[in-house]
Amino acid sequence: MRVFRSLERARGAFRRPVLTIGNFDGVHRGHQYILRQVREDADHRGSDAVALTFEPHPISILRPEAAPRLLMPLGDRLHSLHDYGMDGVVVQRFSRAFADITADEFIRRFLVEILDADKIIVGHDLNFGKARGGNVEKLIEAGGTHGFAVEVISPVEAEGLIVHSSLVREKVASGDVAMAAKLLGRPHVVRGRVVKGAGRGRSLGFATANLKPKTQLVPPDGVYATRAVVGERTIDGVTSIGHTPTFGGTETVIEAHLFTEWEDFYARPMALEFYEKLREQKKFSGPDELTAQIASDVARAKDILLSLPSATGLSG
Repeated sequence: MRVFRSLERARGAFRRPVLTIGNFDGVHRGHQYILRQVREDADHRGSDAVALTFEPHPISILRPEAAPRLLMPLGDRLHSLHDYGMDGVVVQRFSRAFADITADEFIRRFLVEILDADKIIVGHDLNFGKARGGNVEKLIEAGGTHGFAVEVISPVEAEGLIVHSSLVREKVASGDVAMAAKLLGRPHVVRGRVVKGAGRGRSLGFATANLKPKTQLVPPDGVYATRAVVGERTIDGVTSIGHTPTFGGTETVIEAHLFTEWEDFYARPMALEFYEKLREQKKFSGPDELTAQIASDVARAKDILLSLPSATGLSG
């Protein structure tokens, strides 16, 4: 898959591609449906399947106070777009100047002159251009003028809900990682690096790897059934997020106990896949009560994870 870090750099790179446009945070099941349609149509036409996306998220520029914590970093987004069959991705830097480009100019300069789109497939709620002046109706009208086809995809539902990135973010932020996984079509992933911890878990017989996350959106305090991806290995486990109330801790930490022989993962990259919330954080009377609860958490997590497929394809 070819990646172009601006629209201008993509000039002339494609001849009459099938194009989709969006932020694609999470690459959830709604996005996946659109991407499959783009791939199928491109194959039918013998052309390239191309996605146009933006970095940073437009809201972070237009309304910084309302900027969402994102489900995935750009690298994971590109990985998923590749997995769903894109031949090329254009990552356009979003800025105040770019936001001031009118919808008509956006269509003429970028979709027609630079990308030379033959067909554009987008979601029903697409907005683009200055003051969000562009929508699917304007795009369809422009297609008649400039000679490209437009297909608008209706809302995609899962579990009786219309799938969109803000809903997935809401589910992760509330701790409902099981529902988030259903909307995403895979578990939410928190990626980061293992750092030194206090060593309390090992003293209790449940050694942990402490993760410093680089993923913006981390589930709230609680205990979760998770899988850790370290290098080529995927290891079942149970993860606690919180401030260690039993020991009077105040800083939020992510502690993953992995179901394997203990080894030092310090300084290694790790991705945690979140499958189900087991319980809330609570303060225990002491180490013995905490140890008994952790043993119960481990048993329950093992039951949940044993029933799942062995890998998701995103975290590595």
